[in-house]
Amino acid sequence: MRWIVLTILVVIVPYTFVNLKFRKPNKAFEPYADMMNQANVNRLLDAGYRRVNLPAASPSPGSPAPGDTAAALAPAPGGLPSELGETLVKAPRLPVSYRDVTAPAQLAIGESAALRFTVTLDTDRERIGGADLFLRDQTVVIVPTFVGTASSTSSAREQIVQITLPAALLAPGTHVFTLAGGRDSVSWSILVR
Repeated sequence: MRWIVLTILVVIVPYTFVNLKFRKPNKAFEPYADMMNQANVNRLLDAGYRRVNLPAASPSPGSPAPGDTAAALAPAPGGLPSELGETLVKAPRLPVSYRDVTAPAQLAIGESAALRFTVTLDTDRERIGGADLFLRDQTVVIVPTFVGTASSTSSAREQIVQITLPAALLAPGTHVFTLAGGRDSVSWSILVR
């Protein structure tokens, strides 16, 4: 038995030392996830899309709605638009639906825009942590991204989210936005001058 313990110590101790001393500081290479992300990037670029990752914020209760004039909202069918859905390697998960969407109807060129909405989730164990914007010509598709929570006591199935579009993201013209949801989506347009 002591030979087994001695062998384990002789092998494990140097292995642990080498592993801790020479380990890469960043996350490890995950072949499947990394290759799928790279394929998504290549397919989006080939199809003419540009993806922008934006963080989400929870606005304080009672804070004013963004923008002076609100955009006219229209219901849209659930899911991703067909062109974007065919381009992505794997379709992302989408929230169930949205309500109380507030977006400006007009923007000056170089001005940032705040979009606010209430999202309905299918579980209380996740929250919206940000959004991916897919831009192609004058079309913008917003796909919220999920983050997990430690417990369901601090979460609810509905969450108020605010996303701010950076200044100078949109070129002059009328842009058609779609906030993609699993069951119901919302569409509107913003005029950039």
